[in-house]
Amino acid sequence: MFLKDLLGASRGGEVGRFGRVIEASQKRGVEPPGIYYLFAGRPEATPHLCNFMQEVMRGPSDLSPGQRELIASFVSARNDCEF
Repeated sequence: MFLKDLLGASRGGEVGRFGRVIEASQKRGVEPPGIYYLFAGRPEATPHLCNFMQEVMRGPSDLSPGQRELIASFVSARNDCEF
């Protein structure tokens, strides 16, 4: 299964908030970030993933939040992914 297959799969076709964002983006000809498909397909996991990312990006670390953002943007660019 691919992330795009998650859209509405677990709720009988109901796309929810992130599904509507995905559909609106696609209507404008813009592909949304892949993580949105995961959020749309598993909405119960969304708060946990968001909390995890906040801890990774803003929690205690030897790296400043700015350095972590720079690493994330570099990796995204290498993966040809908008950040």
